[in-house]
Amino acid sequence: MLLLLLLGLLTLGLSVCMEELKCTSLARAAQPELAKICGNLCSSHTTDMYQYYYVRQCNIFYSLNFREFQFAETMIFAAEEINKNPGILPNHTIGYIIYNACGYTNILKSATALVTGPEEIDNSNNCTKTKRVQAIIGHSGSTPTIGLARMLGKFQIPVVSTSIQFSNMNILPKISFPTFFRTIPSDYYQSRALAQLVKHFGWTWVGAVSSDNDYGISGMATFLQVAQQEGVCVEYYEAFDSTGPYHMLLRVVHVIKHSTSKVIVAFMTHREVKMLVEELQRQKITGLQWIGSDAWITDNSITASGAHKALVGAIGFVVSKTQIEGLQNFLQQLHPSHFPQSSFIGEFWETVFNCTLSPQSLSTSVRPCSGFEHLESVQNEFTDVSELRFTYNVYKAVYNNVHKQNLITTVPVCLFSAQVLHSLQTVNFTLKTGEKVFFDSNGDSPARYDLINLQNVKGSTLKVATIGYYDASLPKGQQFIMSDVNIVWRGGSREVPKSMCSESCPPGTRKAVQKGKPVCCFDCVPCAEGEISNATDLLDCVKCQSEYWSNEKRDACILKETEFLSYGDLMGLLLALLSLTGACLTMAVVLIFYCYRSTPIVRANNTELSFLLLFSLTLCFLCSLTFIGRPSQWSCMLRHTAFGVTFVLCISCVLGKTIVVLMAFRATLPGSNVMKWFGPPQQRLSVLAFTLIQVLICVLWLTLSPPFPNKNMKYYKDKVILECDVGSAVGFWAVLGYIGLLSLMCFVLAFLARKLPDNFNEAKFITFSMLIFCAVWITFIPAYVSSPGKFTVAVEIFAILASSFGLLFCIFVPKWILLFCCYDVQGTHPEEVLSHVIKVAVIMSLKRQTEGQS
Repeated sequence: MLLLLLLGLLTLGLSVCMEELKCTSLARAAQPELAKICGNLCSSHTTDMYQYYYVRQCNIFYSLNFREFQFAETMIFAAEEINKNPGILPNHTIGYIIYNACGYTNILKSATALVTGPEEIDNSNNCTKTKRVQAIIGHSGSTPTIGLARMLGKFQIPVVSTSIQFSNMNILPKISFPTFFRTIPSDYYQSRALAQLVKHFGWTWVGAVSSDNDYGISGMATFLQVAQQEGVCVEYYEAFDSTGPYHMLLRVVHVIKHSTSKVIVAFMTHREVKMLVEELQRQKITGLQWIGSDAWITDNSITASGAHKALVGAIGFVVSKTQIEGLQNFLQQLHPSHFPQSSFIGEFWETVFNCTLSPQSLSTSVRPCSGFEHLESVQNEFTDVSELRFTYNVYKAVYNNVHKQNLITTVPVCLFSAQVLHSLQTVNFTLKTGEKVFFDSNGDSPARYDLINLQNVKGSTLKVATIGYYDASLPKGQQFIMSDVNIVWRGGSREVPKSMCSESCPPGTRKAVQKGKPVCCFDCVPCAEGEISNATDLLDCVKCQSEYWSNEKRDACILKETEFLSYGDLMGLLLALLSLTGACLTMAVVLIFYCYRSTPIVRANNTELSFLLLFSLTLCFLCSLTFIGRPSQWSCMLRHTAFGVTFVLCISCVLGKTIVVLMAFRATLPGSNVMKWFGPPQQRLSVLAFTLIQVLICVLWLTLSPPFPNKNMKYYKDKVILECDVGSAVGFWAVLGYIGLLSLMCFVLAFLARKLPDNFNEAKFITFSMLIFCAVWITFIPAYVSSPGKFTVAVEIFAILASSFGLLFCIFVPKWILLFCCYDVQGTHPEEVLSHVIKVAVIMSLKRQTEGQS
């Protein structure tokens, strides 16, 4: 049983059982170039389309394409390798027919000839043997392969393509191309990989150029879509065809010349690349970084361009390369005698060795071939197997079509196209190179690419280095991997080029898109106070948490500065010194009064109330220290209650002294016994009663809603004020209100006693001290409410110290003067001293009245 193979370029034919109704071709099939029972379709000639884009004749302006010829020979190598391996197709033989499709024009005609070939009847096996193939390995170009896939799909004939295009196959795989398969990854994945590559190197402002055909347009459409998703802006997109008008090329060059992007993504064939680079070089446009697709990035034919050095530094994705064991030796053993009827092989031989195999064509300029020529010493694109990328896919395509378990049999079988199609849909095997081969639901093989860098051009060969990998089967974020290889950039530079519409916004700023321009063109706006950006190119700044604030660079949130009145502050230190000074002065008065406790002056000033008043004043001075320092739960409760109780105790003593003065002078009137109602016991009881009322208020305050430490963030944006919240405002103002009430009572009583004899008129000093006290605390209220932060505490301390100093100086300083200026009357009973002082005061008052009448 014979199997027919067409590869290319090439087609695979299988022996088939025909139905009773069969259609035969009315047209004459094209003649194959090479044949060994079966066949192949190949574009073994190509043309320089730059000069002769309008030419369609064959064998006039077309030159040999060594790359395509290597594909054909690889097919023959794979077929013979399969025939020699009894484990793959025992008792079966793979044959081939190779057609010269002569460019794009005759491809469909050649394929039609293969699927409508003559038939032979095998009566022994009741089977129709035909040269009509049951599967085709399609052309390497997208446009002819699309035609093949659409036409042959209607007849359920599988098309296995080595084409590097067909990105739209991912959209409608079973509707538009129901029998299409390919051994090379879809350009859909290559386009996505190119977009991620551009993003990886920070090129957010690029230009895009493609071929004006199915390959370029569909590939670039996917790239533009993914680039937008990756945040890459495309400044321009232009397309032209090598066979199109020259002014289209000039228009593309004009756009590139006036653009600001320095990176060009070129999704095109080697023909368009050569034309574009030569025109750019002609107009002296340099400094461009090229990103290439696999259709040209490793094509050695671009070295024929005089401007190929401009492409040094280009990077791009290509299918992974591998080694095919035995292929190089097979290619080097090629000889025209193997195919004596093939004019193509002869033409190839004459071109390589610059000789002629035909005696009729001898001339003075061409020597006859000696017969000793061999390809072992030839170095060209045909014999070069160092970069087997697309060639390997041809090799793999042959195995795809025959390496199926249901084909391995020891007896002849007859297969329909639908059976071959089903076999291809479920094929899954491992090549001897170790690669696992299968097709997914879309007919695609796994997408794996090498990222290469065009580092040098030596002669007619491109010197490339693999600098990374892309595997679409891996999870997102792990698909693109860079290798630790030095990269050569544009012009041989070692520095990564920059291409962006706007410089990256550093941390501390955000991007603000410029009106009417792409998102990649933006201004960098500093973050507002309290907001940060800790990475480059952020769209929005992030607001710091309530207890944090942005630093000066706006790239980090730092803890807000805490503010409270501490001993480390100059103001806190001064207030503490004043407090201690007041306490020391008060203790000095206590010491002096104690030393002179037997003198008439000390005895006459109610010694017991005086010492209690001095004690309460000391506590008033010291309680101000509880307002300094970091607020805590206990310090907040202590400072307000201690202040309230000590001040009430102080004012109660002053009130008691005032009442004593009034009662003492009332007692001098005839028949008055007032003093017995306000003696020492009553004085103590009154002080205790007044103080207990304040204690009760403080207890209720602390029980119901006590003061507590609070972080106030209202006054300052960048500071946290640590303060004591009063808890219950009613409790706080009740404490102050009660102090104010006692002060007012004391002031009124002292004011009533102001006309008593001058020589002993203590009420005058009490009045003045109460006047200072009330003035201080009345002023305190608006100052306390309006002062921010630690100044609120400072105002309260100042009010405490000012009123305390007022009481100390106004009540006790005059007594100091009397003590140091008057005589000593030690040993006299206190009542006698008081009576004597009162009598003297009354006499002097009467004397002044008499003098006034005279």
